[in-house]
Amino acid sequence: MANSEANSEASSEASTEIRARVRPEKIAEVEAITERMHAAQSMILTDYTGCTVAQMTIFRNHCRANAVECRVVKNRLARIAADNCDFGVLKEHLKGPTAIVFGLASQVDAAKIVAEFVKTNSQMTIKGGVLDGEFINVSEVEALSKTPSMDELLAKMMGSINSPARGLVVTINGVAGKLCRAIDAVAKQKADVAA
Repeated sequence: MANSEANSEASSEASTEIRARVRPEKIAEVEAITERMHAAQSMILTDYTGCTVAQMTIFRNHCRANAVECRVVKNRLARIAADNCDFGVLKEHLKGPTAIVFGLASQVDAAKIVAEFVKTNSQMTIKGGVLDGEFINVSEVEALSKTPSMDELLAKMMGSINSPARGLVVTINGVAGKLCRAIDAVAKQKADVAA
């Protein structure tokens, strides 16, 4: 028991010593990436080699407009954050220039935005992603990008629910309209006969 307490104390001291040598901004960056990984419903890894600053600015603005966050990361710090989140599978894909696109509000939004941008900007490539804690490859990211979003699904569902009701209203209005026109025609006929 005393031996395990001594090991725990030594480990704690070593951890504190290592943290003291690491710059605070790097610790803050790892914590920020870890926080985003925990909050994200999906993550898409991209390689932005060859993209100009203007292209990346357009991409980031498009991401922001759709409640998606794009973060250019240092791979070493992202690997530490992946370990903190139990996303060890990401570590082997964190090589070269990497931007992580976090889908915070929806599982499909990040994939849709990245796939749309890649179509018009061939410099950016998709490395893969994470969905429900599992790594997804490039073809799965592309398939995910074609999946309707929650808003699109709700709109389709509401249209399906509304369609029979609308048909019933149109039918009832048609019958009532025909009845009114028939009564009007009979009234005019009787008025002509009386005159």
